[in-house]
Amino acid sequence: MSAPPVTPSTGSRPLPYLCRAAAYPLNEVRSIPLGAHDATSPRLALRWLQERTQHITDQLDAAYAQPGRHWLTDEAEHDRTLAYLTGGTGYQLNLYDESTRYVLLAYPAPLRAPLLPSARSARAAPTRAH
Repeated sequence: MSAPPVTPSTGSRPLPYLCRAAAYPLNEVRSIPLGAHDATSPRLALRWLQERTQHITDQLDAAYAQPGRHWLTDEAEHDRTLAYLTGGTGYQLNLYDESTRYVLLAYPAPLRAPLLPSARSARAAPTRAH
């Protein structure tokens, strides 16, 4: 039995989770952004994924909407999504219709490296020999 995943943090402020949705039409060079959100917890990131998935599936023909509707009711997959996000790994959901691929993502924001002192100020000051 493994220990539960630990939520990464950046000190006292929770690590944000970046959530994105985009449509990729076939034979097009650019994607079409469908939404973006920064969530403060894995659970809020999952909630955003669920809301965006619902919005997308509501606009698809029934046959193409079925995988998204199934995902919306799949509690085991929601638990897996939370485990990935909590463990520091992103989650991606892909939906399709006859002419477009829809990609929904949630992932932990990358940690920012601490600012390093400049090379000049990091050098030790010369000492005088007595």
